[in-house]
Amino acid sequence: MSSISIKQRRSPAWLQIALGGLLVAIGDTIFASTLWFGWSVPGLVRLFQTIAVGVLGKASFDGGVASAGLGAGLHLFMATMFVVVYTLASQRAPALLRRPFVLGPLYGVVLYAVMNFVVMPLSRVDAHPTLQHPDWIILSIFAHMVFGVVCVLFARRALQQ
Repeated sequence: MSSISIKQRRSPAWLQIALGGLLVAIGDTIFASTLWFGWSVPGLVRLFQTIAVGVLGKASFDGGVASAGLGAGLHLFMATMFVVVYTLASQRAPALLRRPFVLGPLYGVVLYAVMNFVVMPLSRVDAHPTLQHPDWIILSIFAHMVFGVVCVLFARRALQQ
């Protein structure tokens, strides 16, 4: 039995997964703040309240810092789950770890599609994808492609410990 198969069968290094999730969450916060919400305390509160809408509905915007905190927690959780899913899939299919700059962007496109075509429509956001702003869509897909690379790189780190 090769040492690579032994490493892939043991438990992943969860700290690496958490760090990858944190990096994706920070990157997405930077992206969303730059593109839509602005770099002010009210802008950041609004950004995270917008995420909390998925659970709280429109009441999120009346929840102040508490609903923003919930949104920030949900954001970090989702970003970490992106890394967890890739890590667990990679344990079953180690080839997913071999080409992070090819498979990462593809994973990012999958993340974009799942978030926009599954998660958001099923949440209380009550939003459905439109083609009204193709520039935003292209930028969002590109950002998710970068996040996908981060997911692959941290999945590799988690499984190589």
